[in-house]
Amino acid sequence: MYQRLILLLTVSMLLFGSYAFAQTQDFPEDWRAAWNDPPAECRPLQIIHGITPQLATKEALKKFKDLGLGGIVCNINFDKYLIHEPYWRDLVEAMKACQELGMVVWIYDEHGYPSAAAGGLVLKDNPELEALALAYDPSQASPFIVRPSYEHTHASNNFHAARRYPNLIDQRATAKFIETTHDAYLRRLQPFFGDTIVAVFTDEPSLMAVNIGPLPDEVRKSVRVQDSLDNSIKSFPSIPWVKDLPQLYKERYGQDLIPLRKSLFAGTTQADCTVRRNFWSLVSDLLAERYYGRLQNWSRSHKVASSGHILWEEMPLHGVALEGNPLQMLYRMDIPGLDMLNSDPQAVIYSGWLTAALPTSAAIFNGGRKVMSEMSDFSQQMAKQGHVTLDKMCAAAAWQIALGVTEFNLYYTYSARTPEDYRAYCEYVGRCNTILRDARQTPDVLLYYPIYDLWAEYIPVAEKLTLQTQSARAQQISNSFLSIGSQLTRRQVSFALTDHKLLQEAVVRGSKLQIKGASFDSLVLPARVELPPAAVKVVEGFEAAGGKVLRADAGGAINTDPLVAAQGTLSVPNDRIIVGRFNRDGRDILIVVNVGSQRYEGAISVKNASNWIIADPGTGKIELAKTDESSRIPLSLAGSASRILISPGGSDSR
Repeated sequence: MYQRLILLLTVSMLLFGSYAFAQTQDFPEDWRAAWNDPPAECRPLQIIHGITPQLATKEALKKFKDLGLGGIVCNINFDKYLIHEPYWRDLVEAMKACQELGMVVWIYDEHGYPSAAAGGLVLKDNPELEALALAYDPSQASPFIVRPSYEHTHASNNFHAARRYPNLIDQRATAKFIETTHDAYLRRLQPFFGDTIVAVFTDEPSLMAVNIGPLPDEVRKSVRVQDSLDNSIKSFPSIPWVKDLPQLYKERYGQDLIPLRKSLFAGTTQADCTVRRNFWSLVSDLLAERYYGRLQNWSRSHKVASSGHILWEEMPLHGVALEGNPLQMLYRMDIPGLDMLNSDPQAVIYSGWLTAALPTSAAIFNGGRKVMSEMSDFSQQMAKQGHVTLDKMCAAAAWQIALGVTEFNLYYTYSARTPEDYRAYCEYVGRCNTILRDARQTPDVLLYYPIYDLWAEYIPVAEKLTLQTQSARAQQISNSFLSIGSQLTRRQVSFALTDHKLLQEAVVRGSKLQIKGASFDSLVLPARVELPPAAVKVVEGFEAAGGKVLRADAGGAINTDPLVAAQGTLSVPNDRIIVGRFNRDGRDILIVVNVGSQRYEGAISVKNASNWIIADPGTGKIELAKTDESSRIPLSLAGSASRILISPGGSDSR
């Protein structure tokens, strides 16, 4: 009997080999348990706009759990928005059901989007709180006009509804929005806050005073017009305005803004650039404090996280007009987020990297870890390409996870896919999160985000804002920044973004640059940027201490060879492979994603290559990684496939 048992054990080891070894020897038991059955908080959430009586039952909501989802992002029914008590009762019943089912809930804070209007209720009895623009008409003797910011803006040109919009830099408007929306949810749902309800989602708020272009005709005809448009109102160059802005400008800079207003719209002198930079710095601070900061403070006081995403994250120039400083706004979210409309995995090597890098960098520096993605295949639907397949959905999630995303809120149409595919997608995201959600991102490289320079260069225009409407310097800075970020991504270099404010707070320790507890070996500066004096001092000190500072040449290009990390380098170069670097409990972790359609065959460098574990989030398989003759881990990745590599315990790349 004993000999038969030994024989069976030997056969079992031969059959399962390293897979059994990895599971039993060096893969933490709690990690493995979560990997095998990801908890709700690691899984995606489904966005549901409006809880009906039919959806408010335990049976109805269990269907979402059975699809593999961890919970829902929801709101009060859009019909009779916020003012119909039966709809509140439906929402309360839904929260009870979610609580019993162990489902996670986020509250969506608007009737459609952009957030802050409360479906029009904020301005209904308070028209003086409407967003304002200082418009400039150089053909007039008195060229400056303060007027509502509605026609020709995102308020009137969005896919949901044309409606007037509140002024986010008027603290009274934010107070009214919170009173109308957030306090209403709190009154009815307070027992669920901090337990079942974990976050509040704000969707594409902005400063509004810019023409981002009209909607396509076929879309425009389907958009609900809540507030009539005045076609006689012409589009002029515009900037955001609030009544106390001149007073605040004088208090901060010691100058009267009114005589300097022309510099906000024209002029190339140093004095003009200084006025523009001062103006946008002030506006950014007002938006961060009067909108995002107020939402964050309210959320924290009620034991939930503030989250959401901004508008047009992928366009550095547009960030000036729409948010002042996007990185600063995301920094004021507990769970900064992005809007990923494109489920083509290769989007990451074009503009997708910036869309994700902004909120993931904000999370690194605000002391958080969670980053949200509002995920959909909207781009594919608009192009009439149909719903993307499971492999593309997984790869589009994986590259974002590699860049630091943890929370996925889905606009995918679950009814257009098989339940098996939807469960497989949710399991895939869940498995990745069980390993990486509690891990620490470990980028070694900082890429400078040139908002300080774009403030000085930005000239408002009447027509649709594009980079081509701006100065040669603005174009060169923006193009150099975007090119460098794409190049770093394609060469598997992990990096974070820093603006001038974060950079001038950095501390040099040894040959490292430390910002808010994160440590970096290298800093990359796009072409033609001009740092403020405090940041120059930090950079000079970093260089003197032996830190690497790479500056783009006059053409905007840069040699990234010195930045390629020893760990995570591919034996066969491929610009469709994305690598994310993390550390958890002393273990180095790499996630490797093939965003292309062709199989990758090669190997990846790691430190101390023996006893690494390789995990496949698609199949759930875990095994001991093999090594080649150069002590690298061989990689064979089909198109859209990914792997997670985990070092043995006790390693730490930092």
